[in-house]
Amino acid sequence: MSEAALETLSDMITAAHTRIQQTYEHINPVVGVRRGMRDVGIPADAMTIDCLQTRGRIVLILHDEQPGVLLYQFGSIDEDAGEDFQRMDLAEVSGETLFTWMQDYFSA
Repeated sequence: MSEAALETLSDMITAAHTRIQQTYEHINPVVGVRRGMRDVGIPADAMTIDCLQTRGRIVLILHDEQPGVLLYQFGSIDEDAGEDFQRMDLAEVSGETLFTWMQDYFSA
């Protein structure tokens, strides 16, 4: 995966995260970048957005074999991600998209 795609996604998450913190006192997501998939032979990078208050997790994956696509899944901190990921063209993802996901999923 190009570092540019990971950097772009990171920038969008940073903007969305800042906005969430300014808008909602009860939502304080923790963002993590996980590059360990590469260590076990999976050509992908993952990012997680966790909400400790609701125990919700949003998993985002950029896979080398699917350039230009964001794989994402809504789940729980307490469970491993499943195999069923939704897909979205990375070009269609914005800071607003990520903000809405965090707002809707972590406020539920």
